[in-house]
Amino acid sequence: MGVKKMAFAGSWYPGSAGQCRSAIERFSDDPGIGEDAKNLDNPVAGIVPHAGWIYSGKLACRVFSALAQSSRVVDAIVLFGIHMHAASPAFVLDCTAVDTPLGTIEIDRKLTHALVRRAGIQGITLEQLDHNRFPEENTLELQYPFIKYFFPQARLVVCAVSPSDAAKALGVAAVEVAKALGLSLAVVGSTDMTHYGPRFGFEPAGSGLAAFEWVSKENDAAAIEALTAMDEKQIVHQGLTRHNMCCAGAACAAAAAAKKMGAVKGICLDYASSFDPLQPNDDFVGYCSVIFDA
Repeated sequence: MGVKKMAFAGSWYPGSAGQCRSAIERFSDDPGIGEDAKNLDNPVAGIVPHAGWIYSGKLACRVFSALAQSSRVVDAIVLFGIHMHAASPAFVLDCTAVDTPLGTIEIDRKLTHALVRRAGIQGITLEQLDHNRFPEENTLELQYPFIKYFFPQARLVVCAVSPSDAAKALGVAAVEVAKALGLSLAVVGSTDMTHYGPRFGFEPAGSGLAAFEWVSKENDAAAIEALTAMDEKQIVHQGLTRHNMCCAGAACAAAAAAKKMGAVKGICLDYASSFDPLQPNDDFVGYCSVIFDA
C-alpha cells in the first residue's frame, strides 16, 4: 500500500531524528507542561495548532504530552485536519504508514475501513486516498513526530473533514467503531486560529497592536470559548462566520469525539500568535492548545 513520505521536514519542523527529539525535549522542559498533568483527570482528546514548530511546537507538545499522561494505553490516534470548505468531501488516508524523522507510524487500516463503512451507513461519503493521492498537508504532518515520540506503539487514522454536520458525525463514529473493535483511542483536531492581515484578505480591526488586541481578546477568544465548551455547532459557526479557525471541521470532530468519550470539560492550555509587538507585522496568525478531559 505504500508509505506517505514527508513533505515539510527540514523546513516547517526539524528534518532529522536527533533534531526532532531535541526540539520535543526542549518543548517538554517548559514548566507549564509539567503543571498540565496536575490539573487533568483523564485527557482523551485535544486541539493542536499546525504552523511551523517555531510558532506552534510548544503548544502542540503540551497537548500530546497531556494525552500521554493518561494511565490508559492508547492503541490508536485519530487525527482530524486539512483546510476545507463547508461543501468539501471528507476523505481518509489509506496506506501502510506515514513517515516521520523518528520512524514510521502504522496506519490502522482496520479502524480506517470500519470508519468508512460507518460513515457510509450514516450517508456520509468518506473517500479513501492512497499515499500518492492524499494531499501534502501541514495540518497533519506537523503532528506526526509528536505522535511517534509520545505514542511510539500507537497506530494512526488520518481524516479530512469539512466544517459541516459531517464533522460531528465523523467524530462520534470514530469513537463508536474504535469501541466496537476493542481499541483505546485518543483524538486530535488540528487547527490554527485567526489568519489576520492583507495577505489573508481579512483585516476588520485595522492594523498593528489594535488589530492584535482584537484578534486575541475578541475573535480568537470567541473560538476558544466554543472549543472549551465543546459546542460543536458554535465551533463550526465561529470558523465559518468569524474566520477564527482555519480547520473548524477538524476541531468540531475532535470535540464531538471527546464528548462521546466522556469528556466533561475543555481546558485551554496555551495561546500564542506570530504577531511581534516589537516589530508589529500586518500579517499574523493565532494559535491555541486545548485538552478535553473526562
